[in-house]
Amino acid sequence: MRSGRVITMTAVATAILAVGACGGTTSTSTEAPAAVTTVPTMEATVTVPPAPAASGTVGEATDTTTTTQTPVRVASVMPDVVCMNLQAAQNRIHQAGVFFSRSTDATGRGRHQILDRDWIVVAQTPAAGTPFGEGDAILSVVKNSESNPC
Repeated sequence: MRSGRVITMTAVATAILAVGACGGTTSTSTEAPAAVTTVPTMEATVTVPPAPAASGTVGEATDTTTTTQTPVRVASVMPDVVCMNLQAAQNRIHQAGVFFSRSTDATGRGRHQILDRDWIVVAQTPAAGTPFGEGDAILSVVKNSESNPC
């Protein structure tokens, strides 16, 4: 079975504009070519299945290789951030290579952490030393003025 080709929408748009600008006909007039309109493009990946090759034709297309784009997940290890100011804890998580973490009110009252420096981390998930990725870090916090085990 043949694999499909991966092309970008920019390439497709360029090809369509080139064919459209040519108009598909030949002209012997001395008129200046029509102005080319520039259109904004959006980068996207489209998988195009290979065209069926007619048997016995000259210049038959050869099989193409599919390019796959697999997201790269960097292995990060959760640092110990318990008893740290929430802002400092988030900075430490960023240094570990993860940029999205969440925080929750440890009292259960559902308060939002507007100023991160006003909160202290009293528990963390996952535990320190555990591999983690984007969105995996959940920090339980209380206000600095509230009692805590730190």
